Amino acid sequence: MKGNFWKVLASGTIAASMLVGCSSGGAANEAVTLSEGDTVKIGLNYELSGNVATYGQAMNKGTELAIKQYNESEDAKYKAEAVSMDNKSDSGEAYSIATKLMTEDQVVMQVGPATSGDSIATYPAAEENQTPVLSPAVTQNGGMLKEDGSAYEYAWRVCFEDSAQASAMAVFAHENLGKTKAVVYSDATSDYAKGLAEDFVSKFEALGGEVVAQESYSSGDTDFNAALSKISEEDFDVLYVPGYYSESGLIIKQARDAGISQTILGPDGMDSPKLAELAGEENLNDVYFTTAYTTVDASEELTSFIEAYKAEYNEEPDMFSVLAYDATNLGLQALEEAGKTGEAFNEAIKNIEFTGLTGSFTFDEEHTPLKKVLVVELQNGEQVNPVEVDPNAE
Repeated sequence: MKGNFWKVLASGTIAASMLVGCSSGGAANEAVTLSEGDTVKIGLNYELSGNVATYGQAMNKGTELAIKQYNESEDAKYKAEAVSMDNKSDSGEAYSIATKLMTEDQVVMQVGPATSGDSIATYPAAEENQTPVLSPAVTQNGGMLKEDGSAYEYAWRVCFEDSAQASAMAVFAHENLGKTKAVVYSDATSDYAKGLAEDFVSKFEALGGEVVAQESYSSGDTDFNAALSKISEEDFDVLYVPGYYSESGLIIKQARDAGISQTILGPDGMDSPKLAELAGEENLNDVYFTTAYTTVDASEELTSFIEAYKAEYNEEPDMFSVLAYDATNLGLQALEEAGKTGEAFNEAIKNIEFTGLTGSFTFDEEHTPLKKVLVVELQNGEQVNPVEVDPNAE
């Protein structure tokens, strides 16, 4: 972070010299020079209901807390106003909401949605209206790219790519845990899960490991016993389950009930309080997942955020709330540097040097940050022993 931009204080407030949002005048796709005293709007396009609602709800809270803290800062020059809408975990709805936020509500930027598919669906609206979209957790490989291979000009993500987290988990399994024979059980209906599975297999085999079987399920399934019975007959020492918590939690429970005692691995899609509810805390042992965030050995800045979040919402933050918090603050910092909306604001994002709770980074040409990948262990459902893993290790 450059200069005296953001500092998380013990009280949970943030000191900043920043500009936020967009002027109340002009169309959303017209660049506006900001003036002190403007009330400006930030669009929140999240999955507040539907099958991944816990992600969207956590992100919505993280963004709203960032905006609230900005407004409480003595140095704030503008009043930020959150415009929050529920895309119902539907990509078509996410696009419609993005269009409304950018044209009717005239937001300066959109934060969200939570999942890769829902977020990517909004990028054409960002291009059409010259309104940046900051995606907290889009991890899909190539997710920021158009069909011609160029990056969506007004779309940015603050999380690592799936290829990085899948490769990191393969490295961790083979090098840190000494695993040599893997089974992959993935969601065949999810591009997120399919990409993770492909990259894990490629990296694990490149390291000398063997993938002895691959099985699949579909999003929304609840009974996994048939596939788990087949898996139990394989000679393997680690099971990789790329997908979301809604299925992963049930898979873990049913796997343990079926006598599968081998190590279970997963991606950041497992990071939800609902995982323990679905799997049972007693079944969440010798389980690991990749993440961009953990509260284990938290820094002073992260501790301040956690205290502020708990005071505001009476619950613990998770990776998704923290990523949304970082995405929002990144947008605010860039807007301060630009002093304008539209193209100038977007250019400031492109050139930003940002330090947040999930790391320090700049953007590459594909609008993706180069960030560390953490692997955390679960013991009775509690995160322990975070390890930073280089996905490029050989």
